[in-house]
Amino acid sequence: MNINEKISQANLRLKTAQVGVSIVRLGNRLYLQATLPPKPNSHRTKRHQQRIALHFYANPAGVQQAEKEARKIGALVACKEFDWAPYLKEQEPEPERVQEWVEQFKANYFIRRPSTPQSQTTWKTDYEDVFRTLPQSEPLTSKLMIGAIASTKPDTRTRKRYCIALGALAKFAEIDFDAKPYKGRYSPRRASPRDLPTDEAIAQFFYKIPKLEWRWAYGMLATYGLRPHELFLLDYANLGKADYISLLDGKTGARRIWPIYPEWVLEFQLTEVALPKTTGRNSREFGSRVSHAFQRYQVPFKPYDLRHCWAIRSLEFGLDVSLAAQQMGHSVQVHTDLYHLWITDRHHQRAFDALMKRSDRPLPPRVLHH
Repeated sequence: MNINEKISQANLRLKTAQVGVSIVRLGNRLYLQATLPPKPNSHRTKRHQQRIALHFYANPAGVQQAEKEARKIGALVACKEFDWAPYLKEQEPEPERVQEWVEQFKANYFIRRPSTPQSQTTWKTDYEDVFRTLPQSEPLTSKLMIGAIASTKPDTRTRKRYCIALGALAKFAEIDFDAKPYKGRYSPRRASPRDLPTDEAIAQFFYKIPKLEWRWAYGMLATYGLRPHELFLLDYANLGKADYISLLDGKTGARRIWPIYPEWVLEFQLTEVALPKTTGRNSREFGSRVSHAFQRYQVPFKPYDLRHCWAIRSLEFGLDVSLAAQQMGHSVQVHTDLYHLWITDRHHQRAFDALMKRSDRPLPPRVLHH
């Protein structure tokens, strides 16, 4: 059992006993975290989440000592007898520079969730890319974070991402800063609808890609609505043995996906696997390789456009929205927010025509005239 598992077990015991204090590992040291009264000379007036440095190393003996100290502090807090004085003498100076806070935030981030290719990508895209825009050698202040947020365009996805990341960092560093008022009104519903290609245009361009492996990749994206990086995470041993394909892993975990249109599986010869021989350390890099290939072969639309077309097509086919969302690997809410916005008159007309051609469609009542 590694040290993080020991900490998790200790925290579970503390939670079960309703102690109200947890153990946190930062680097090779242990801290306690709890809702505590403000420190002496603090500008705050109410109890809030704070850390106590223990000077215990992150080893089995340290965890054992930390758990005892947590129970002691929990009892003092419950009796309203907690006093900062014994602990402030032992407190290590808090980091001040941006770089130091980011390092501690990252260590805490991966204590709270397993380090996987997906969580690494989320860390880099949603947090690290934002933190890198801050001057690393300067003290972390609310003014600095407001400046970073102000550098982004209001009511955009980027602004929202900056606010979420910097708000989390401020909370972790116990800086009195609320990023919510700056977040704006961005939502997928406010995004501009894409000028999506027709299915005919998608099928026609398949034959214009000169390299076999990228033609095959294009066909897979069009037929199954995959995220670009998911091309490299499929169970190819199962391809052609069932109506669906199996995704082994990915941004939202394993799932099964059915082709829309199934005729494209044969037409594009997708069962003859020709996976592009490219490399990448994470989903972001694999996705970038696919995007560059589309540019190289002058595909007139983006890889994600093929995914969006699959989603719209699923509506035209009458696939239940919850099933379509599950196959795409996101929630029903995200599915409707994103794709209902992009349904055009063309899609409505196709759906109407298909309904009218059904042999079992309801007919109007026949009224006899006298």
